[in-house]
Amino acid sequence: MKICPPRKAVFPIAGLGTRFLPATKVMPKEMLPIVDKPVLQYAVEEARDAGITDFIFITSHDKGMLEDHFDVNHELHAILEKRKRFADIKVLEATFLPAGHLIVTRQYEPLGLGHAVWCARRIIGDEPFAVLLPDDVILSKKPCLAQMMEVYAKHGGNVLATMPIPKSQSSRYGIIDVASEDSDILPMRGIVEKPTPEKAPSNLAVVGRYILQPDVFDLLEKQKCGAGGEIQLTDALATLIGMGQPFHACRFEGQRFDCGDKVGFLSANIAFALQRPDLSAPLREAILPLLKEI
Repeated sequence: MKICPPRKAVFPIAGLGTRFLPATKVMPKEMLPIVDKPVLQYAVEEARDAGITDFIFITSHDKGMLEDHFDVNHELHAILEKRKRFADIKVLEATFLPAGHLIVTRQYEPLGLGHAVWCARRIIGDEPFAVLLPDDVILSKKPCLAQMMEVYAKHGGNVLATMPIPKSQSSRYGIIDVASEDSDILPMRGIVEKPTPEKAPSNLAVVGRYILQPDVFDLLEKQKCGAGGEIQLTDALATLIGMGQPFHACRFEGQRFDCGDKVGFLSANIAFALQRPDLSAPLREAILPLLKEI
């Protein structure tokens, strides 16, 4: 049987971004730049490079800037064209999403990731889909979601991105249960949301990338509040695993940065800048004296 790849992706971006106040008092946290590109754009480009064609933003009040960023700014385009700044025009073109392929719906209350994903149920319909959490920015040669698509093409079912963490940090993540950790593609037998270190089934944490079957919506519809008093996506996934639906964890190639955290955000800026031929040398020259002074 042919396995059809997901063509729709959900981006839960309704959060307030209070960790970055006062910068996020007016500007959505997803618009904070890593070098010169908003955090959200990295996730959208990753999805697009993996074959996603329809982009579903789960937003909240005062997030219109996110939609505008992926629209055409005709006035700016005309000014750049008049000034023959064609390189800048090409940069802007990377932000355009085709008409009809950006869908925006709102999460009216902050009821958790599971609820945010559930808000996309009518748009997704009865087909597999991806979920990308923009706070998780991944620097890799091949986009993380593209690596997961390869796993999905081979195994179908559901695919989650995972990475090893110190067990002392297990209470910050969803932790997967696997029979063996000898491969980069791991059949899952369970998942636990934010367990204490002594109860963690492994040291493999779920990162904010998922390929899911639409069956998850039926469970999220009935889901009660879990950890943190929120509707947890992890709880619904654990139920699906218990019902026998296939799940595979993909231990991806690349470095993940938690850009919902100040240190992670700053680290991502440095790491991505060091990958840029125009910035790497001058950045190193600027940083080294600062480090010597500490």
